Amino acid sequence: MSTMLTASLAAQAQLQYPATRKQAQTDNYHGTTVADPFRWLEDDNSAETKAWVEAQNKVTNAYLAAIPFRSRVQKRLEELWNYPKYGSPYKRGAYYYFSKNDGLQNQSIIYRQKGLDGQPEVFFDPNKLSADGTAALGGLAFSKKYKYVSYLVAQSGSDWQEGYIMDAATGKKLNDHLKWIKFSGMAWKGDEGFYYSRYPEPKSQDLLKGKNEYHQVWYHKVGTPQSQDVLVYEDKEHPLRNCGAELTEDDRFLFIGISEGTSGGEILYKDLKDPSQKAFKLLIKGFDTEPSVIDNVGDMLLVKTNHQAPNYKVVLIDPKNPQPEKWKTIIAEKPEVLDGVGTAGGQLFASYLKDASTKVYQHNYDGSLVREIKLPGIGTAGGFGGEKADNEFFYSFTSFTSPSTIYRYDIRSGESTVFRKTEVKFNQDDYETKQVFFASKDGTKVPMFLSYKKGLQLNGKNPVLLYGYGGFNIPMTPGFSVSNLFFMEQGGIYVTVNLRGGSEYGEAWHKGGMLDKKQNVFDDFIGAAEFLVKEGYTSPGKIAIRGGSNGGLLVGACMAQRPDLFKVALPAVGVLDMLRYHKFTIGWAWAVEYGSADNADQFAYLYKYSPLHNLKDGTSYPATLITTADHDDRVVPAHSFKFAARLQEAHKGTNPVLIRIESKAGHGAGKPTSKQIEEAADVWSFTMYNLGMTMQ
Repeated sequence: MSTMLTASLAAQAQLQYPATRKQAQTDNYHGTTVADPFRWLEDDNSAETKAWVEAQNKVTNAYLAAIPFRSRVQKRLEELWNYPKYGSPYKRGAYYYFSKNDGLQNQSIIYRQKGLDGQPEVFFDPNKLSADGTAALGGLAFSKKYKYVSYLVAQSGSDWQEGYIMDAATGKKLNDHLKWIKFSGMAWKGDEGFYYSRYPEPKSQDLLKGKNEYHQVWYHKVGTPQSQDVLVYEDKEHPLRNCGAELTEDDRFLFIGISEGTSGGEILYKDLKDPSQKAFKLLIKGFDTEPSVIDNVGDMLLVKTNHQAPNYKVVLIDPKNPQPEKWKTIIAEKPEVLDGVGTAGGQLFASYLKDASTKVYQHNYDGSLVREIKLPGIGTAGGFGGEKADNEFFYSFTSFTSPSTIYRYDIRSGESTVFRKTEVKFNQDDYETKQVFFASKDGTKVPMFLSYKKGLQLNGKNPVLLYGYGGFNIPMTPGFSVSNLFFMEQGGIYVTVNLRGGSEYGEAWHKGGMLDKKQNVFDDFIGAAEFLVKEGYTSPGKIAIRGGSNGGLLVGACMAQRPDLFKVALPAVGVLDMLRYHKFTIGWAWAVEYGSADNADQFAYLYKYSPLHNLKDGTSYPATLITTADHDDRVVPAHSFKFAARLQEAHKGTNPVLIRIESKAGHGAGKPTSKQIEEAADVWSFTMYNLGMTMQ
């Protein structure tokens, strides 16, 4: 054994974790008594919790600081990160707008230019919103004739946002200021005003953990105070529903999309050109399907739906006769899942997933096929949309080993030309990705992508980072990350598993990993690791597992179920207490995905896999670095706090089990570049150190 590793084990054995007070707290769930001794950590405002956070960070920071190559990891990450990153341009009026980050700027800047050869000028610089880069742009929307632009600002990663308006021509900020916005778009009606969603003002002590209830849609008129905004929609009988407004491009139809959680929707509509229609009418009843309006064709509406089509289809609906049996199929369901439908230049652009890779087809509004848009290969493409008057748009294509390339697409000819190629300081030709399929525990065929440096030897000694999500109908598609590239550069294999619970193969794949079928997701992930060991890629002492949010639940459950199979576990902002998750912020909305402990049948399976409740005393768990943040009001940090306290209590062995709590950060969105690099340096240093890797 190397001297470095021997010293490492000795240091880990001497780790002294902060003492965490236990209280005599128990709950009776349908006849089962469950202890919750660390309940007090749910109070993020208490002095005791803050002292605990400080003590934990002190231990973690001391451990990370002692890793001999940590500063070199950070330096290399900064070098890799430092390249210009562009967003796809989009045309609004006389200007093309696009985002750009020079390399290490905390937030990307919005530029604009007249014509594609024009001189770019700064349009909006989010870096000026805060001294430390922790204020981020949450959304940007132009009024219909491009006179105004409304934008949302989020502070320190919180889901709460504030709204502002500026004059698009001059860049001058107006006095308009909107508060308590959350989970909202901005749907402009002409240049006069826009629709948005908000909650009633919360109590200060509940700001980051209180239950979000009574979502409402409001209309704001430019130049007026928020107190004069008009309430457009609310549902006092169902406080746990979310609602959002959308308008068709011609301003004719106003829609309210309603959800009871993260699955299933209902759509109401109002024909704004019909003076006789005073109230919203039902277009699609909730909440058994996932409908979304694409556009209107005169009096009729184009809708994407999975009604009697698990892989989705496009239908034409007469809002005056919206019964499903009267729908006309425009684009029929295919064997591949229809991931999204965009519109531009009077055409439809249907994006499909073929084994988690993008395929795109252009259609006329009557559904007739115009052409397939040829993409460079296996990867993820996005941005297929624009306005009716457009004759072009820009889309991006990326894969695990190729950074985003932006293409200009001519809608009439179908020609794609490279508009902007990203230059990163690495040789793309040195790396490769391959897709493999394995059989999960119940025989289901599951795909995963393996990315690594060419010349890989199947000797069972390769370090592996296994990443997954597996939930909420969200697909894991190929995408470039300099952070992951760093791991490959150091000789690691980066693996993304397309677990059940996602949308890679339509609604059947989603349902195969939700509610009482959630164990399938963990079995898929465990099965992926076992397959990689069996095929000679790696061995249990060389496997790290990582996931965030619902993926944090994945990591927590798998390390609890198979601590012998993994050497390192990295649960980030995870949902780790499955019995109480629905009591905080927007957690209630996940009950359609997970189930709720309030229901006796659902409690039984939640309790069986809940990471917090399945750690066993005296067990040697993988080296664990839990990551969370103080402003995470999506998955409140109490999940990670309680899990860390219980893990440190139960764990027996030399592996470190630590928690890293970021300040002035949230669930991940809008995190400044500086914090992203610091966190990546800590995570990779911890991972490499505990996998026995050295810096190359």
